[in-house]
Amino acid sequence: MLSVYWFRSSMFHSGLVYLTEDASHDAVIELINEEAFGPGRHTRAAARIREQGPHDRSLSFICTDNGETIASVRMTPVLAGGVQGHLLGPLAVRPSHKNRGIGRELVRIAIEAARRKGSEGVILIGDPPYYMPLGFEKVAYQALAFPGPVDPNRVLVVPLADDVHDRLKGVIAWRDCGAKMPAAADEAPDRAYA
Repeated sequence: MLSVYWFRSSMFHSGLVYLTEDASHDAVIELINEEAFGPGRHTRAAARIREQGPHDRSLSFICTDNGETIASVRMTPVLAGGVQGHLLGPLAVRPSHKNRGIGRELVRIAIEAARRKGSEGVILIGDPPYYMPLGFEKVAYQALAFPGPVDPNRVLVVPLADDVHDRLKGVIAWRDCGAKMPAAADEAPDRAYA
């Protein structure tokens, strides 16, 4: 099912539409990520987790501008210590569309979709000054063991369940989406945002 998320802002953004990712977006998303992060992106610890299994397309989104895909965010199911959550990223916006709030809106949409799906937390390795105003909090220093070097000061989480910080201790790895996940009481079908 294709979900459409319209940009909510007081600023004028002609033609921006937020959509659930599907397989037809794979090539352009790869191009956008290559532009944003270069060839070294595959060596990062978060990439090691993403290589363990597929991302969750139902929680991954793109932004189009007059039909052209110009940004994306992906969510990968993970088990982080005792937390059944999602790893956010990569988040990338084409250089022509940076500094327009598109990345922040993609993050907001992805977090809300994860909340509705029953995720216990959204985790990422990122820049605290950018992500903390979006609801992210620092994870306890070296609480999670990643499959590669990570700056522990950049490991962040949006807790979506009780005691998430207490349970974020141990290894973080890809989680099979078929594994049982608690259903959110207020889970709603996909809907468009205006």
